[in-house]
Amino acid sequence: MLSRIIFLQERIGYQNQPFYIIKLKTMRDLRDEQGNLLPDKQRVTTIGKFLRKTSLDELPQLINILKGDMRLVGPRPLLPEYLPLYTPQQLKRHSVKPGITGWAQVNGRNSLTWQQKFELDLWYVENRSFRLDLKILWLTFLNIFRKRDGDELAEKFNGKN
Repeated sequence: MLSRIIFLQERIGYQNQPFYIIKLKTMRDLRDEQGNLLPDKQRVTTIGKFLRKTSLDELPQLINILKGDMRLVGPRPLLPEYLPLYTPQQLKRHSVKPGITGWAQVNGRNSLTWQQKFELDLWYVENRSFRLDLKILWLTFLNIFRKRDGDELAEKFNGKN
């Protein structure tokens, strides 16, 4: 029963180490005739859209914080399949623990290109401070309660986009 509402997904964290992120399930496991998952846009549920828009699907990641895998603020942890595609500069995003929210999330989220996300993540890594973290938390809080850009689903990173 719990697997119907929560799922674990491998992500890459601090110092390129894998860990399992905990999330609320927002998509169905619908597959085509060959057994391949259908595109995300076809699988996301109505409740899932709401959970994603309000970022409530991220709440279980508080457990990841308690476990020491994540922080409240930092670059979002990405899938292991992206790791070989990073440039040496982009790998620097893993010099800090990943976060539930980050500079890229409050500055456009999924409306940004991957290049823009990486630039914002690297800017955060180079400029992080307690004051900046407080600003990001405040902007995250404001974004939850207002219409914002970036609610669409992210496209997969291919090392070029």
